[in-house]
Amino acid sequence: MKGPKLVIERILAGEVPKKHHLAFKSPEGKLYYEECYTRQGFDGPYTILYHVHRPQTQRRIKLDAQGWQLPKADQDQTLAKRHFQSSKLTSGGAPQNARIPLLFNRDVVISVARPNVDDELYFVNADGDDLFFIHQGGGTLRTALGDLAFQKNDYLYVPKGMLHRFSLDSKEEQHWLSIECLGGMNIPKQWRNENGQLRMDAPFCHRDFKSPQFRGPQDEKIRDVLVKNAGAFHGLRYEHTPLDVVGWDGSIYPFVFPILNFQPRAGLVHLPPTWHGTFATRGALICSFVPRQLDFHPEALTCPYPHHSVDCDEVLFYCSGEFSSRKGINAGSISYHPKGIVHGPHPGAYESSIGVKETKELAVMLDTFETLNSTPAASIIEDQSYHESFI
Repeated sequence: MKGPKLVIERILAGEVPKKHHLAFKSPEGKLYYEECYTRQGFDGPYTILYHVHRPQTQRRIKLDAQGWQLPKADQDQTLAKRHFQSSKLTSGGAPQNARIPLLFNRDVVISVARPNVDDELYFVNADGDDLFFIHQGGGTLRTALGDLAFQKNDYLYVPKGMLHRFSLDSKEEQHWLSIECLGGMNIPKQWRNENGQLRMDAPFCHRDFKSPQFRGPQDEKIRDVLVKNAGAFHGLRYEHTPLDVVGWDGSIYPFVFPILNFQPRAGLVHLPPTWHGTFATRGALICSFVPRQLDFHPEALTCPYPHHSVDCDEVLFYCSGEFSSRKGINAGSISYHPKGIVHGPHPGAYESSIGVKETKELAVMLDTFETLNSTPAASIIEDQSYHESFI
């Protein structure tokens, strides 16, 4: 993967000068300060922001008890099919502190977050792109580029290095799947033409993505920023509000993609998971399984076949609907099937799938090339009977 290729349209919001790097002044004659926000050094996508104040005036401060517990491998990594019941987690706290890592490798960290209060300071993840799936809840992501509302069944993407904070819908219980993409995140190349535009036969179109609504300069009276860098948390304090942007343009920005906007496909016989590919990151494919018509051959086995994908670990986060291939799975369940073990439907599900015409399931899947480690937190919520349930 050469770098992030996401929603390629350039967005322009607010006021910007005629060209990059020109003097740009306020009506009172004060110079605005240009910030170039870039990927891959200066060779990749970029966004340029124009600030009222100098954006580089941060002092170092100590922020105690901020951030989440970073992933650490559990001592017991016994090879087995595993089932984690994430609804049993009750982390609470602000989003920037609420993640509980369950599975991880050098490419991704898969966590669950159940925040219950707004962020009281800003956060920057300098280690990777963040992709959240909002299983329950909703709220607003606030950045200098504008506000982005999100709700249940949305994917929410926050680019690496983007200063932001969350405010929550206080009426909703929050339950998020978090995927920290340490190698960047993109849209799979099979859905793009040679110019980077989404193809007409892609399972989504550019209109399906929601971008921030620009608000202009604002001051929330917040100056402190928590930064995650190289697996550690650091504190900084701004001299002025960092949300002092009068305009911006570019191709890097947070977005929302409602999972139900994904256009599923059906074939004569069962299609492999790559047809459900929605996002890609280094070493992993993220797939969306949504309500859909199933295979239309009169003798089709519509349930996923037993498979032994020897180069991939598989993780499934179950959201809603009927999970035809699994028993004992509920909304919020996370199944983990590591490489080295054949996995497939529970007893009876394969045989009873003949003639089934549709599925109502909703789920998010990751296939990772590098083996995942489980954490002690995952063991606490594990269904110990899951591996033997396939016999």
